[in-house]
Amino acid sequence: MKRLHWPSWMPVDPYILLLLGTVGFAALLPARGAAADVASGASTAAIAFLFFLYGARLSTREALDGLKHWRLHVTVLACTFLIFPLLGLAAGGLVPVFLSHPLYQGLLFLTLVPSTIQSSIAFTSIARGNVPAAICAGSFSSLVGIVVTPLLAAALLGSSGGGFSADSLVEIVVQLLVPFVAGQLLRRWIGGFVARHKKVLGLVDRGSILLVVYTAFSEGMVQGIWHQVSAVRLGGLLIVEAVLLAVMLVLTWYGGKALRFNREDRIAIQFAGSKKSLASGLPMASVLFGAHASLAVLPLMLFHQMQLMVCAVIAKRRARDPLESSREPVDERAPAPAT
Repeated sequence: MKRLHWPSWMPVDPYILLLLGTVGFAALLPARGAAADVASGASTAAIAFLFFLYGARLSTREALDGLKHWRLHVTVLACTFLIFPLLGLAAGGLVPVFLSHPLYQGLLFLTLVPSTIQSSIAFTSIARGNVPAAICAGSFSSLVGIVVTPLLAAALLGSSGGGFSADSLVEIVVQLLVPFVAGQLLRRWIGGFVARHKKVLGLVDRGSILLVVYTAFSEGMVQGIWHQVSAVRLGGLLIVEAVLLAVMLVLTWYGGKALRFNREDRIAIQFAGSKKSLASGLPMASVLFGAHASLAVLPLMLFHQMQLMVCAVIAKRRARDPLESSREPVDERAPAPAT
């Protein structure tokens, strides 16, 4: 689902259009009864396979080598799992005047998920930043998020998070962490196959996420959750998310300067520290929220598209900045950002 033949003037990621189409399909033809059971089982298997592939792709050696730049990675992790959640908690003051409680729960959840990998790397490369650091930062964030995101959800969302309980932590371990570890253990034998078939497996990735979205929104339709959302509430959510993204972009850029990082590192920090992963967040929400996952993932889906559009503009402007050192510039022919 890369932008190989997508018009350059079109601001919407084609994969987002597929996600929206899946939501519309679930609204028109939600899975019910036996079909819902089949869809739920397929979604569970797809999520497990998705995290198995994540484990098989992550190079342990590259991750260990990346530890040498530990200050940058600690900064990105602090932005992702500390500053973001604190801002999410602060947004609780907007309930119920500006945000409904279910939408706020989804907003808070999005502040807990890990950073992206692909789009952070792509934008960092376009902006001539520290690409190896962006690769490691995104990988560390995804790895840490498998454990930290459920723990933060347990602490900050609790029983009000749409059915979140201790059983959800067990499901996370069985459905996400165990497949991930299995992928890491088998990487020695299947890593080459995964690398050779990267494009095909990428389609499997995205297809799995579409299945998760269909299952979640089907359950939401059957439960009648969408009657709780109005156009005014959605407008308020978009405004809050725009402010959240702007605050994080400013903090990561000028915070990196205050911490005396060079230009290339600040670019990696800004793009890795201000993003949230749709690919990781959707499966986690499906496990954690169950039938309430449709509203829980809506803020994440909107934020994801917003961050792609805004960061694409910033990356192109950063590419025109004068270099601060004599390093050779990073190749600007970066792959298009994915989810």
